[in-house]
Amino acid sequence: MRLATWNINSIRARTDRALAFLERTGVDVLALQETKCKDEQFPREGFEALGYQVATTGFSQWNGVAIVSKVGIEDVEVGFPGMPTWGDPAAAEARAIGATCGGVRVWSLYVPNGRELEDPHYAYKLDWLARLRDAAQGWLAADAQAQVALVGDWNIAPLDTDVWDIGFFAGRTHVSPAERDAFRAIAEAGYTEVSRVHQPAEHTYTYWDYQQLRFPRNEGMRIDLTYATPALAARVTGVSIERNERKGKAPSDHVPVVLEIAG
Repeated sequence: MRLATWNINSIRARTDRALAFLERTGVDVLALQETKCKDEQFPREGFEALGYQVATTGFSQWNGVAIVSKVGIEDVEVGFPGMPTWGDPAAAEARAIGATCGGVRVWSLYVPNGRELEDPHYAYKLDWLARLRDAAQGWLAADAQAQVALVGDWNIAPLDTDVWDIGFFAGRTHVSPAERDAFRAIAEAGYTEVSRVHQPAEHTYTYWDYQQLRFPRNEGMRIDLTYATPALAARVTGVSIERNERKGKAPSDHVPVVLEIAG
């Protein structure tokens, strides 16, 4: 099975690119983030025409996550247990959706950005990650052989070499010790970040800002990451970062990360 994750940065603006990517790569399951549309606005017809089933959660032009699969979608779950709320009035945002696809429990995750270190959104981000860690630990405790993939845009660069210039990011979100600790806590709960296992090279990026020629200068960040339970990690035979998807007409600012999973 081929499992991919991609922050698409508006599925309605990039439907053609997403469909072309699926046709070109033969990906079986695609986890999407930042779909930026309500469920009824998601362009599911194009995916269904290619033989994919679609599960989405989206409320507005912000956030939104989805899973498209041609190996089945079962037991769809919107939000993980204990997921924090945000806003006034407080409500669960469209940041997590889970489904069982081809025997793998896939979670498409769009971790809160955090904005600034002193912003309430930063505290929300840390709480969101802590509750995700608790849920993930519970899934593994309930079944040591669980096949769970936590994939998506984590909005965290775990290592200094996951950003183009650590000095530029000093005092900013995405690289703060608390965020990195929260990310590392998922590993401490028993999961393996398999994209780094198979793509260990430093300064390997998955995101480049649209501004200031960041992509031509290769001034990027590695923030699209893929945690797997031990049983699933053992089945991952390779990972590719589809850098060419950042090129061409109207690209997302992120690129897909693709896992090769043995049967």
